[in-house]
Amino acid sequence: MAIDQNAIKEHIRGILIALGDDPDREGIKDTPERVARMYAEVFEGMNYTNDEIAEMFSKNFDIPSGNDKDMVVVKDIEIFSYCEHHLALMYDMKVSVAYIPKGKVIGLSKIARIADMVAKRLQLQERIGTDIAEVIRKATGSDDVAVYIEGNHSCMTARGIKKTAAKTMTTTFLGRFEEEEALQNKLLLMVK
Repeated sequence: MAIDQNAIKEHIRGILIALGDDPDREGIKDTPERVARMYAEVFEGMNYTNDEIAEMFSKNFDIPSGNDKDMVVVKDIEIFSYCEHHLALMYDMKVSVAYIPKGKVIGLSKIARIADMVAKRLQLQERIGTDIAEVIRKATGSDDVAVYIEGNHSCMTARGIKKTAAKTMTTTFLGRFEEEEALQNKLLLMVK
């Protein structure tokens, strides 16, 4: 699905009118174009399925056999996303991703790129974790994947309840991470 920038421009112009502003006013006459370009960038992930993201970032490297007890962890990957309920920015989100390699690993930067691409959709924090875990599973071939996310949401901090210190933590555990409490605890000690 391609993002329709022309439709976005038209609708943003309509929103400006609905807000009671003049869309031809000097300060905002280019706003529809700017917003359309911004949306194409920040919602890039909506152009791809999880399978397509896994394919994009699945270049992997073989590792010696017997390393199936080692854990790969990338901590504090900063991402931004937009809440699907309010189109509000979810910000100050930090993602930690772990997996137990099954004969191969992917480049560490690929893990951050996967987190970024998944976040570039209208999302819920809970789904971001599930989507990242699914993509990592497909890209690495490992069923043992965990994702921990801690984030602030402007739909809670800047409007509504206005609780600026509120943080939301979510976890997604697959495979051994779901089954073995000791493995969960080990990971959570590492990422908190």
